[in-house]
Amino acid sequence: MQIARTAAALALALLATAATACDPVGGGTTGDGRAPASTPATTASADLPSFAGMGLQAAQDKAQSLGFYRLDSHDALGRGRDQIWDRDWKICFQRPAPGSRPATGTVDFGAVKREESCPARDASPPASAGATMPDLTGTSVKVARTTLTTSTGVTAEDASGQDRFVLVESNWKVCSQSPAAGGRLTGQPVVFKAVKFGEACP
Repeated sequence: MQIARTAAALALALLATAATACDPVGGGTTGDGRAPASTPATTASADLPSFAGMGLQAAQDKAQSLGFYRLDSHDALGRGRDQIWDRDWKICFQRPAPGSRPATGTVDFGAVKREESCPARDASPPASAGATMPDLTGTSVKVARTTLTTSTGVTAEDASGQDRFVLVESNWKVCSQSPAAGGRLTGQPVVFKAVKFGEACP
């Protein structure tokens, strides 16, 4: 009989241990049998300063030191140039504006090359073309191309008459386009005539 009682006590102890292991916090329900409410997650905020005038690389380093790790940048002149060497670019604009901001949000820098002047406002790329041809004159050939669908055939030609190849499309601005702005886009090829930025359209 003593052996039986000992075995029963051991079995009860094992069951209690297993129950505790399944509920390590010491109780999976409240006193009335309901599951406890979960603690709501909180989003930490940090003070985002103004980065205007700073080099892009220095601004990125500073933002990360303050806890902002989701960083993006774009060409503030609207030419669609990529910021390949961050040290060659300087900050003109930022989104969001300085202030207390969620550290998990994205900080987007509008930048220009170090030797360039900041524009009066941050340039936004034109909206994607639908069935109607937008006015793309003055934009870079690169931006003009990306405004159209990927299935559109695009030809870029030198408008100056020098018969130069339009190689780095972000360095060329559109002078004229065919079809003209407002024309229907029905899948036909599009032709842009362009000159380099800094040159006058003929």
